[in-house]
Amino acid sequence: MTDDFNKTLENKPNSESRQFLTFSVNNEEYGVDIMSVREIKGWTETTRLPNSPEHMRGVMNLRGLIIPIFDLRARFSGVLTKASDKNVIIILAIANRNIGVLVDSVSDILTISQSEVKPAPEGESNIKDEYISGLISTNNRMVVLLCIHKLFGNEKVVKEAEGAI
Repeated sequence: MTDDFNKTLENKPNSESRQFLTFSVNNEEYGVDIMSVREIKGWTETTRLPNSPEHMRGVMNLRGLIIPIFDLRARFSGVLTKASDKNVIIILAIANRNIGVLVDSVSDILTISQSEVKPAPEGESNIKDEYISGLISTNNRMVVLLCIHKLFGNEKVVKEAEGAI
């Protein structure tokens, strides 16, 4: 999967198009801007930190960097993912820090024109509207685009890490 991901990154879209990495969580499909994706890893156990929010699974050591791992299913629904070898961690760059998000699976890399991104209807999701940057309808499926900076920017662990840099 990593080789396919890297080959796709080499294909540079034109200036009016954007690329999104899509993934599934609880049978829903989401996407994030490909420019924020640093790495995709298989699930590995994390070290839980005391007094951390329930949706923070813990931290992992990634080549000497301590990366906080957040469970998107728990963040959106309050139900922890029963992580297995089938789950994936997407390492994302947010502000001056890398974080990991636990998802069910990675789906695709979509290259779309900016005009294909539609606004999400307000209040129609179990996710706060401010965390959704738009919707894409492609191949008879709907992809919810997440604004990761708003979704994770207020996390205490991310803010503390930014202050330490």
